[in-house]
Amino acid sequence: MNAADPDDGDEGIDDLSLAGEDSAQAARVPSDMNGQRLDAVAARLFPDWSRSRIQTWLADGRLRVNGAVVTRARTPVGEEDLLELEPVAEPDFRIEPQEMAFDVLHADAHLAVVFKPAGLTTHPGAGQPDRTLQNGLLHRFPQTASVPRAGIVHRLDKDTSGVLVIALTLSAHAKLVAMLARREIRREYDAVINGTPVSGGTIDLPIGRSPRDRLKMAVVDHHGRDAVTHYRIQERFSHHTHLRVKLETGRTHQIRVHFAHQRMPLAGDTLYGGGGARGVGLSDPTRDTLRAFRRQALHARELAFAHPITGEPVCVSAEMPPDLTELIEALRRG
Repeated sequence: MNAADPDDGDEGIDDLSLAGEDSAQAARVPSDMNGQRLDAVAARLFPDWSRSRIQTWLADGRLRVNGAVVTRARTPVGEEDLLELEPVAEPDFRIEPQEMAFDVLHADAHLAVVFKPAGLTTHPGAGQPDRTLQNGLLHRFPQTASVPRAGIVHRLDKDTSGVLVIALTLSAHAKLVAMLARREIRREYDAVINGTPVSGGTIDLPIGRSPRDRLKMAVVDHHGRDAVTHYRIQERFSHHTHLRVKLETGRTHQIRVHFAHQRMPLAGDTLYGGGGARGVGLSDPTRDTLRAFRRQALHARELAFAHPITGEPVCVSAEMPPDLTELIEALRRG
């Protein structure tokens, strides 16, 4: 299923750098919390952490209200106040190595590129303490125990399949994080959307936490982070379109949010309105296939970048998994 992942808030970067700019969490105060004390509201808006943990971070100056650091727990908040929390990452030594099923597509002394199947959470979080890709990386590449997040520098939502680059050394990790920040890693996706755009294009709209539903991200006018998505049409169907999508930025749920905002949500994406079988005239088998597709139709197809240590070009791709190819074949039949 594709509700917000345990590692969202990220994570759900649809993808984003875990080691840098996207670690902060933000949420707006709803009307029913107007006037309540800051620590209590923050504990409700950021449920991944306990109230005592949030109180500690508050005292350390890691919580801002409308851009200003507030350290007094009893401070009352107002409706629509923007709370921004900078959590401190849990030490990786608490995460146990576990054997997990994923393919290694490329590996050298400095980095690896792996294929994350749909259904596998990238790293532990609330509701998913283990059995994640990060646990599997610690088992497959024990040297990543000394690298932040076991070398993970960007991520995919739980129900998104595809390729991820993993740093195997501290040096590679630092350089890959910097390359992501400079937008020097090309990331291309396959996506199936509900709708038939006239042509390819670019969506350049800021993304932030939804003021109405903390589990969701949204296009927002204020306090959003710049988000740019390029897309081209790969194949048209009667009521759906197969796209190739390229990320210029990597915000949480970026591809899902941008196309939902355009009223063309990803097929199967129940969180953002794309679930079910849409379209007049679809055959019963095709409708059944659409209804049975229980994740967002999104696949990280390709990563391309200069090797952070050698400078040599690296390009690793992965074909779509069977469930997505079967969906596209059904849409072709109409």
